[in-house]
Amino acid sequence: MTPSRAYPRPVIGLTLGVGLVIVVTLALLPFSHSISRATPALALVLPVVLGGVVGGTIAAIVTALAGGIAFSLGFIPPVGTLRVALSDDLVAQMVFIVVAMVVGTLVAREAEKRRAADQRAEQIESMHLRFQALVAEQQRLQAEADRLAVLEQVDQQRAALLRAVSHDLRTPLAAIRAVASDLRSGTDHPQATRDELLDLVWDESDRLDRLVANLLSLSRIEAGALAPHQQAVSPDELVADTVARLERLFVDVRLEVSLPPDLPLLDVDYLQMQQVLTNLVENAVRHSPPRGSVRVTAEDGEGIVALLVSDEGPGLGNADLAAIFEPFRTAAGSSSTGIGLAICKAIVDAHGGQISCRTRPEGGAEFRVELPRRTGA
Repeated sequence: MTPSRAYPRPVIGLTLGVGLVIVVTLALLPFSHSISRATPALALVLPVVLGGVVGGTIAAIVTALAGGIAFSLGFIPPVGTLRVALSDDLVAQMVFIVVAMVVGTLVAREAEKRRAADQRAEQIESMHLRFQALVAEQQRLQAEADRLAVLEQVDQQRAALLRAVSHDLRTPLAAIRAVASDLRSGTDHPQATRDELLDLVWDESDRLDRLVANLLSLSRIEAGALAPHQQAVSPDELVADTVARLERLFVDVRLEVSLPPDLPLLDVDYLQMQQVLTNLVENAVRHSPPRGSVRVTAEDGEGIVALLVSDEGPGLGNADLAAIFEPFRTAAGSSSTGIGLAICKAIVDAHGGQISCRTRPEGGAEFRVELPRRTGA
């Protein structure tokens, strides 16, 4: 914003106005005998207007007085003097001065209003530019804050993953190592004891295998590479195969499988759905009390088949229900890594299905997985 646009310039306006008065007077003097007095009067109003536009009210008034003097000297007899007869000449001179002052003042005020409006427009534009700069800076800072928050969350998840994995890996590895050391020592165990130790190694190895499968799935999810290869899958076969692989988990817990007959085929990735069921059943076993029951059922719905896994554990609180499917979030008292249910949700979402959980009125948690039916099944 420049001062020349924002404020009037009295000195320049006065100089311009008086200078134009002199120029107009000198230009019209040779024709003073052949023109009426209205012509120089009108012509001398122009310098007053221009002086008011450039210099403001004061410049307009002074230019009007100078024009009145020039009008009297050049065009009102006796020419060359300021004496005016008390007649129409005096009236003409006074009318000229008044009209010139009024016109010049009005024009000057309008010019000042225009300059003030220009100044306000420039101020608004300047404020708008500053506002845009502030918004851009705020967006940049917000983006930086979001990036730092993401990095912090990644660091927290990495730390949680390392803690969980180190704990879950160490437990089965310690058991396998202890059994291997005992068998290597050459201790003469009864056959039943040896079979029990070997079963323990098998169980812990299977546990490690499930943990590694979850970690691999987690890495594929984070890389955006979890693409299901959907095919026709029988729910009965899927459930039977899964619980058969987990048979050794049901030592202290009773398993109940109750599937309605003639269930339609699913349109899913068999291995991924088997991992979902494995995580849900293992989770149910982990939270069931000794001699409790884990129940696997199914429901045939419109366009979907729902698989349900429930237990007789303590159930889930409201806070747990809201965050149970988030990575590394576990229910109170849980010793799991917190990635199994997150993987279940990612796989089910990738299939266009839904997974939910609730606390049953009779106690325990129930997970419900709704999957698309095979078209035409």
